[in-house]
Amino acid sequence: MRMVDIIEKKKNGQELADEEIREMITALISGDLPDYQLSAFLMAVVFQGMNERETLTLTKAMRDSGDTMDLSKIHGIKVDKHSSGGVGDKTTLVVAPLVAALGVPVAKMSGRGLGHTGGTIDKLESIPGFQVNISEEDFIHQVNRIGFALASQTSNLAPADKKIYAMRDVTATVQQRSLIASSIMSKKLASGSDAIVLDVKCGDGAFMKDVSEARSLAETMVKIGNGAGKETVALITNMAEPLGTYVGNNLEVIEAIEALKGNGEPGFMEVVYALGAQMLLVGKIVSSKEEAYKKMKEAIEDGSAFLKFKEFVSSQGGDVSYIDDPSKFPKAKLTLEVHSDRKGYVNKIHTEAIGETVMRLGGGRAKKDDVIDMTVGLKIQKKVGDMISEGDTIAVIYGNTKEQLAQAEKEVLMAYEITDKNIDKIPMILDEITQ
Repeated sequence: MRMVDIIEKKKNGQELADEEIREMITALISGDLPDYQLSAFLMAVVFQGMNERETLTLTKAMRDSGDTMDLSKIHGIKVDKHSSGGVGDKTTLVVAPLVAALGVPVAKMSGRGLGHTGGTIDKLESIPGFQVNISEEDFIHQVNRIGFALASQTSNLAPADKKIYAMRDVTATVQQRSLIASSIMSKKLASGSDAIVLDVKCGDGAFMKDVSEARSLAETMVKIGNGAGKETVALITNMAEPLGTYVGNNLEVIEAIEALKGNGEPGFMEVVYALGAQMLLVGKIVSSKEEAYKKMKEAIEDGSAFLKFKEFVSSQGGDVSYIDDPSKFPKAKLTLEVHSDRKGYVNKIHTEAIGETVMRLGGGRAKKDDVIDMTVGLKIQKKVGDMISEGDTIAVIYGNTKEQLAQAEKEVLMAYEITDKNIDKIPMILDEITQ
């Protein structure tokens, strides 16, 4: 069938046959699908949507458009964890070694940060010597040996997704549930794990601002995963404020180290334990959440989770002395405390704006080829619901020029909404989707 006929069908709200979707992806990869027709198709999907079958078929076709990881040589049930992106989200750095220490093999491919959200790969690269590019053979060997490996996504993993995403980015077709879900899940399915735990962020600092939107996306992704034969569950977690205390690459690695030592910020650890419990359940290591929580807290208390993280860093070439002594990490030249100009309660933190402030400090990318400054960032001193007095420190800025700090101070003050009325803190776990 001609591509114009596929576009016409979707424009008129008709269902596409599986073969039509597969032929379209084949044409995209071969270079036979012009940009203008891909653009027209994407806009038709935005207006007419795709049903469950179409979305699953699109995801599988995108998965099969390039390399797929064969992890069958890894012993046990391999569990992957994915976050939809947020501000201060260093969860993988804690939950992966934690569940690996308890016997769940974690074979994870991660990406870099872009825009206001950080990337796990960037954070790991702040550890001197750490190698994010390892061969598939070494990746598999490492998981079998220590239970945990984390590497950068290969360039040919779901290449159809890269082409489609690039077009979505410039045609205002990013925010469509089936397109978002197929983009995320095509890479997860290609990564080869047996089970997938999804962390769908919701709130000002996430791509999904509304709980109902986040739930709809999570349900779609869970159906895709289970439809593709991978046990898949999702949690919807709070991103109405930065996760944890620090935002910025070195700073978040240090915070993750402290969390593994038992000094994690309570809200952050709530997310870690909730995701970890799901990973232990789908990994068949425990039979209940209560058992999962007990085992995870024991692994933090007895130091085995921290030792697993050190083993992981060493195995991928990182300098473990920085893990033992985080004060060795390079520091920003300057710091500035941001003081509240009024008293009251923190009603809201514009979290996306906080992420953008860190990006402008140099801690993130506006464009894919931007170079990151690992030393800059923010410490969030006051969270939503906290009472503050005039002059209290609400945040600390880490930067390398006075101009950076002055601009960041203005932005942080604007990001905080302070009112006279006390509000309840938002729960960290907003919903759970298991089927």
